Amino acid sequence: MLDQYQPQVVEKKAQQQWNDADAYRVTEYAKDKNGNDKPKYYACSMLPYPSGKLHMGHVRNYTINDMLTRQLRMKGYNVLMPMGWDAFGMPAENAAIKSKVPPAQWTYANIDYMKKQLKSMGLAIDWSREMAACDPEYYRWNQWMFLKMLEKGIAYRKTQVVNWDPVDQTVLANEQVVDGRGWRSGALVEKREIPGYYLRITDYAEELLDCVKNKMDGWPERVRVMQENWLGKSEGVRFAFPHTIKNTNGELIQDGRLYVFTTRPDTIMGVTFCAVAPEHPLATLAAQNNPNLQAFIEQAKLGGTTEAEMATKVKEGQPTGLFVTHPLTGEQIEVWVGNYVLMSYGDGAVMGVPAHDERDFAFAKKYHLPIKQVIAVKDKEFTAENWQDWYGDKQVGYCINSAQLDGLTYKQAFEAVATLLAEKGLGEKQTTWRLRDWGISRQRYWGTPIPIIHCEDCGPVPVPEKDLPVVLPEDLIPDGTGNPLNKSESFLKCTCPNCGKPARRETDTMDTFVDSSWYFMRYTSPGNSEAMFDHRNDYWMPMDQYIGGIEHAVMHLLYARFWSKVSRDLGLVKFDEPFTNLLTQGMVLNHIYTRRNDKGGIEYFWPDKVENIYGDKGQIIGAKSLEDGKDVTYAGIGTMSKSKNNGVDPQSIIDTLGADTARLFVMFASPPEQTLEWSTTGVDGSNRFLRRLWTMAYNQKETIARAPVDLHNFADAPKEVKQLRLVAHQLLRQANYDYERMQYNTVVSANMKLLNAIEDAKLEPSNYSDAALREIIGILLRMLYPAVPHITYALWQELGFDKQFGDLLDAPWPEVDESALVADEIEMMLQINGKLRGSIMVPNGSSKEDIEALALNHPQIAKHLEGRTPKRVIVVPGKLVNVVG
Repeated sequence: MLDQYQPQVVEKKAQQQWNDADAYRVTEYAKDKNGNDKPKYYACSMLPYPSGKLHMGHVRNYTINDMLTRQLRMKGYNVLMPMGWDAFGMPAENAAIKSKVPPAQWTYANIDYMKKQLKSMGLAIDWSREMAACDPEYYRWNQWMFLKMLEKGIAYRKTQVVNWDPVDQTVLANEQVVDGRGWRSGALVEKREIPGYYLRITDYAEELLDCVKNKMDGWPERVRVMQENWLGKSEGVRFAFPHTIKNTNGELIQDGRLYVFTTRPDTIMGVTFCAVAPEHPLATLAAQNNPNLQAFIEQAKLGGTTEAEMATKVKEGQPTGLFVTHPLTGEQIEVWVGNYVLMSYGDGAVMGVPAHDERDFAFAKKYHLPIKQVIAVKDKEFTAENWQDWYGDKQVGYCINSAQLDGLTYKQAFEAVATLLAEKGLGEKQTTWRLRDWGISRQRYWGTPIPIIHCEDCGPVPVPEKDLPVVLPEDLIPDGTGNPLNKSESFLKCTCPNCGKPARRETDTMDTFVDSSWYFMRYTSPGNSEAMFDHRNDYWMPMDQYIGGIEHAVMHLLYARFWSKVSRDLGLVKFDEPFTNLLTQGMVLNHIYTRRNDKGGIEYFWPDKVENIYGDKGQIIGAKSLEDGKDVTYAGIGTMSKSKNNGVDPQSIIDTLGADTARLFVMFASPPEQTLEWSTTGVDGSNRFLRRLWTMAYNQKETIARAPVDLHNFADAPKEVKQLRLVAHQLLRQANYDYERMQYNTVVSANMKLLNAIEDAKLEPSNYSDAALREIIGILLRMLYPAVPHITYALWQELGFDKQFGDLLDAPWPEVDESALVADEIEMMLQINGKLRGSIMVPNGSSKEDIEALALNHPQIAKHLEGRTPKRVIVVPGKLVNVVG
């Protein structure tokens, strides 16, 4: 046995033994030693994007999963922990443009490197199930499922509004539009309507919402709320403002009805204007002879297309000169074009109620439009400053200035307005959703090809199943001038499956959320070239524990839930929800240091390249660069990021201090669901603990070797032995509880306390003390093993525990000895007149009279009573004695 801890030697040897034994390969229907089926447990972390290197967020995510996997395996479960790669997407294309190499080359090189990093962490991954989204054997099933959805009408084609970069000749994601310009070219982004494919996720909206509310108790409440808000179910009224506006052909535009939807029909009498989207037919008509309006509309079309962007956009508008009729009052309502109205949401028009909507209020004030109060609250005076405080509460207001609605509450007015509009044939109650159908078409190269062939005679034709996969060529290099598939004749040229004439392939690829919507089920059925997944999926799914970042709490999880429900309806799976339990781990944070350069840009500095300047209370108030000695601004704590130069490469820690040190720190520093602040001193402290652990084991090797293994009755053991066993089994019981709730920071804390107790114990050599140390060190190694598997695996073998319990990977989880938890003596606090004066040790089970006698004989009592007879003695069993003098 090495006399000092050498992590590189220890970890290399342990990993070699695991590899040689293929220790983490998992099979279905595994049996225990008695021939009984082991209970299954499927624990999965969200798959990483192969960006090039692991970051500490990866280390934290996968160590959480690894601790869960290893502990449950010791408890007799058949546990699956797989790994794969979210390998398609824009970062690979951007890297290809920069380095002038194909995205495939960049991606596969990154996968190879990151896989080595993951293996160096010692994770219990079953690599036989590895998948990569860019593998044709994986994405063929994206294509197959798309065709099945197309057959069922779940997938369909329609035009979509996209962000178009006229310089790069490509569609941009919303996050690539910065201040209305393309992130790379700087060109003003245009909105264009182009055809694309959609999936009818809205058909599942009600079920998705019902499950969130009633069937997902294992999910964090905040994630369920986020999902519910994204689905955005709203009860309201859809109604029309009639009009007589005609197009150039003399036809009524939209049959003479401008439709809007509102969740607050009780405010209908407060409408003073209507706003339509820049693409709305009324806007188009009005702009024909109005150059100013046309210019405004073109400007309004620039920028992103999301609700989030609309919410933060400066609200601007232009009048159209057109009017519609209020459906209840007959009043003429002016129509405006608003840059904040989206044509893709609802009917592309909104009613403006400035007195009772913050956005409408700001718009009306800006353009001097009427503001009419129609909701009041008893004893509340309406002002421009206070209405927001009470208007949102539907329970307190009532209608005013609203003719026949006056005095009605929200619910009463809702029903009355719906009835009045229905009688006029102008409206009805309606449920709307924030959720929109999932547009999966991306005008980018590095993704799953959409299996459609375009024929001049037949139109869009699905690729026959027998011809799948449609393989993406991997030798193309994007150059920033559009999708390179459009220039690849070898990819484009094909034959129409219907008529046999020359045709061209679809060049759009699928949204990468498709790849991540079902990968976890592909893990369950590796190697199956005949189906997406098979009967093995029925064994493993639904997943028992899913682990990932809160940033994926909405879109990824929502799409995965939708994909599973469609799979169920196609007869492929038997469950409703894919993830029984969800843990969203917190982000890893680090200090951020900046400086403005000569051009006004922000320059970031690595934390180890600056010297902090501290204030009076020890807080960081500034810094100086170690390179040039000049001042650096301290920008606080933020998420680790390559762009901010505050990331920490886990490989450097693994290479110097060992993977176990990195694992121990990220598990101990914070509860899994909370953010973790990076600390170099914390990392060093974790390494010192492991060195102490090794030194303790080395010093106790002979004791453990000579200790009797069959001594289990400690009734006659010295009290020091009993006290150490009491502490050990108390900590084991606490660790068991913390393992159950995945509070791994306190699990590590329990192990640190136990090591302290072992080091501090003053035991005289004897069979009792030797046996107790053997028992307790065996408990410590097993409790700590899921967090730091390499060092504990080595010590388990060096100390000979494998000969008693077998290999540590499958050693039985230690059991709490209830008899050890019964102390011979208990400590009780000693008070005199309510003030703490010390403590006394009392034999367990002592009577009230015996406790009083012990207390009165204590030296502190005589000292403070000074010969007086106590008035009474109050005994709180197991806690304290209070002598009142």
